[in-house]
Amino acid sequence: MPNADNKHIAAVIGVGAGLGAALARRFAAEYAVAMVARSGDKLAGFAREIEAAGGRALAFSADVSRAADIAAAFERIRNDLGPVDVLIYNAAMRPFGRLMDTKPSTFENTWRVSTLGAFLCAQQVVPAMLEQKSGVIIFTGATAGVKPFATSAAFGPAKFALRGLAQVMGRDLQPQGIHVAYVNIDGPIDMPAIHQMLPDIKDEQLLKPAAIAESYWHLAHQDRSAWTHEIDLRPFCEKW
Repeated sequence: MPNADNKHIAAVIGVGAGLGAALARRFAAEYAVAMVARSGDKLAGFAREIEAAGGRALAFSADVSRAADIAAAFERIRNDLGPVDVLIYNAAMRPFGRLMDTKPSTFENTWRVSTLGAFLCAQQVVPAMLEQKSGVIIFTGATAGVKPFATSAAFGPAKFALRGLAQVMGRDLQPQGIHVAYVNIDGPIDMPAIHQMLPDIKDEQLLKPAAIAESYWHLAHQDRSAWTHEIDLRPFCEKW
């Protein structure tokens, strides 16, 4: 592999101040981490933090709704680090709106970021995984992919499609050695945007990013005799 430490490679797509950063930090404990998001400045800061802690991380700016951006990002990842062993697709748009409140462009863009980007990223990593007969692909889902609210006219269909993609890929790829998993995040994540939206929310109602990341780590390292395809994560007090 091109990385000097000869580490396996984890690619985290969709890295922000909440779950994406926590995933990058967790996997950087043993992997060289490629972080992909639109905001190059924020990514660079996360990369410096991981490098300062002794990890290996590189930042790649890309708009995941654009096929050309994804192809260019993964070409750089392969050249700079090597073939991806673990792909975590965490990118999403979360617009709120009922059917008649939602613009067609919003519906399409939400699908592009949440679902098309996942499809394109998977196509970038699966050939090498098939060749080595191993690999992990984890998709970040949401309640809207199982039981959407009326105000999820764009987000719900996009997450349903992502969940369907995960099931198709699992049936196709798991017999060939590639573990595919869908994580249903059933509740709000403890991150700045949630606190701005819900200033009175209690700490116990929030999923902690580092705790979520531990579940992803566990999924990525399950023995192949007992793989999990779909998992629900929610705070202990969440009603469901």
